[in-house]
Amino acid sequence: MNPQDPLSQLRDIHLPDPGGFWPPAPGWWILAILVIALIAALIWLTLKRRSKNRWFRSARSELALLELSATPDARWFMQLNTLLKQAARERYPESHPEALTGDAWVEFLLATGPKHRVASRPVAEALVQSAWRPSVSTEPAQALAFARLWLGGQKC
Repeated sequence: MNPQDPLSQLRDIHLPDPGGFWPPAPGWWILAILVIALIAALIWLTLKRRSKNRWFRSARSELALLELSATPDARWFMQLNTLLKQAARERYPESHPEALTGDAWVEFLLATGPKHRVASRPVAEALVQSAWRPSVSTEPAQALAFARLWLGGQKC
């Protein structure tokens, strides 16, 4: 090395130290915010749907309890009608189905039930009439099948 040569006194090129992982670049911050917002929206929609369908789950569990205590008496049919009216009030609050009785209630059940069941009218009429008559005119199994079918068509 020549001490007179100023270029020989220069040191070699040094690369800067690599940056750490923190703080992340702005793009990663934006991506993290979008992912958190998406997860929050999915949780909110799931909770909203669950609370909206709470009546359906409750009605299905009450129907299962009624199925266990099925007896051909007017009181049992009254409980089944009450269950259907509660479910109808939750699903169709603007129609005020809890105030319907007799033929109007039968028509409401048939109008809001699944459309592919034409043979449901006799069972629906017997279900409604058996709640207040001393002798029942249908079997509890048929009434349960109709209620299960009607509730199955009501899920939101």
